[in-house]
Amino acid sequence: MRVYHFIDEKWGLDNIRRQRLKVARISDLNDPFELEIASPDPAVRSVFRRTKAELNEWAGLLCFSRDWRNPVQWAHYADRHRGMCLGFDIPDPFLTPVVYRSRLLKADMIAMNGSDDKQWEFYKKVLSTKYAHWKYENEVRLFIRIDEQDTMIKGLFFKAFDREMDLKEVIVGHRSELLRRDLVDAIGENAASVRLRRGRLAFNSYRVVTQRNSALWE
Repeated sequence: MRVYHFIDEKWGLDNIRRQRLKVARISDLNDPFELEIASPDPAVRSVFRRTKAELNEWAGLLCFSRDWRNPVQWAHYADRHRGMCLGFDIPDPFLTPVVYRSRLLKADMIAMNGSDDKQWEFYKKVLSTKYAHWKYENEVRLFIRIDEQDTMIKGLFFKAFDREMDLKEVIVGHRSELLRRDLVDAIGENAASVRLRRGRLAFNSYRVVTQRNSALWE
């Protein structure tokens, strides 16, 4: 599946040069409802808080969208259209689609007290469930064991680009000052295999589309 990661210019170029993405920790996600469940029982909520802390020690994730054309995502995650969007090919079985709901999931005590695999499947389900108003993100998630990542710098974990997360596109925002050659230099020897383009605002809809006038992007 082709999926997209929005990012600002500075860290986008850095990631391209170093061929990696920073893995998000559960505690750092921008939605405080991540890994929250509905339960009237304080004991169950307490268990979930402990579980959240434990998962934060070994579980991370990368967030992608199936749609690069949404202008709201460019505004929120790509520095107000000054950043970029990185397109990757990732095998479908590795990706978990986010489900959008108006209500929190209820605690599943059978799963929570089951085998490690059963517990993780339930927690992954909770981690891939978000409030309905996030639906515009059209998100899929790649869950990662951070203790299996080779690259750790100052407590940050990174996943390297590879066959299972293969960089195929770089789209710069319509306010970006980056030139095509800036991206070619950053990508290096693999530049010929990565599609480079610039976005622009659509003329007749609230969408971002490809700038096809080559004179407007050198």
